[in-house]
Amino acid sequence: MTYEKFETESEETKVINLDHVDSGKSWDFGKVSHDYAKYRDIYNERFFKTILKYNIGTEGQTVLDLGTGSGVIPRYMTALVPNTKWIGTDISAEQIEAAKLLTDNPNISYLVCPANQIPFAENTFNAVTACQCFWYFPVETTIPEIYRVLKKGGRFAILSMIGLPRESEILAKSEELVLKYNPNWNGNDFDRVKPCPPDWLDEKFAVVDLQEYVEDLEFTRESWCGRMRACRGVGASLPQNLIEEYDKEHYEALCKITSETFTIPHQCIFKIFEKI
Repeated sequence: MTYEKFETESEETKVINLDHVDSGKSWDFGKVSHDYAKYRDIYNERFFKTILKYNIGTEGQTVLDLGTGSGVIPRYMTALVPNTKWIGTDISAEQIEAAKLLTDNPNISYLVCPANQIPFAENTFNAVTACQCFWYFPVETTIPEIYRVLKKGGRFAILSMIGLPRESEILAKSEELVLKYNPNWNGNDFDRVKPCPPDWLDEKFAVVDLQEYVEDLEFTRESWCGRMRACRGVGASLPQNLIEEYDKEHYEALCKITSETFTIPHQCIFKIFEKI
């Protein structure tokens, strides 16, 4: 398989502004790629085996992971099924570099490109995944690209694992503190949702399944501080001095309300579609 490397127009291409996210305030996960790689890897075996259940990442397949970040999905999926090929893409060069450092598998490769400019030929992939990132993509230009590079009958999975602050005092307090430092952040107050069919299905995709379940994930004070520090509202958008202030205040607050280890409920959502 070959591809042409996507060249970004400028260093600022990776800095994202979206009207529906944080009132248009810019962010860049490349700023926090070290913490992202260390602390955002919260997915467990059940999550990855659920992906496999939908015939995604099974033996002999070639799969594209959009918004791959530090390459969590390709790395863990190939650990479960070695005889697969994965390509991870991300708009951030720093994230891709972090993914490469964490990857020791010749069946995984990475490149820098936006989700709506996929530099592969038609009918290349058995499946495409987008984990914890699809809401950042421009649907009107990304869906046609996904459709183009998928083989007929190929699967497209929108995946997420999102904390539930209405069911966790710890998460609610952590989010409240983020808003103190970054009032524009709107990644807070998530409630359980019932997955619904999207309005872009048209005659291109059919719904395979819309599944959700809640998982209690275990954290330490350190790992939870790192997880929150690596979020869009803190490390990806605040200046360094405010990141440090937030982190210090956050840890002190955790010491008052938690033991050293604790759990945070997360809703895991799987939206699975098939190319018609």
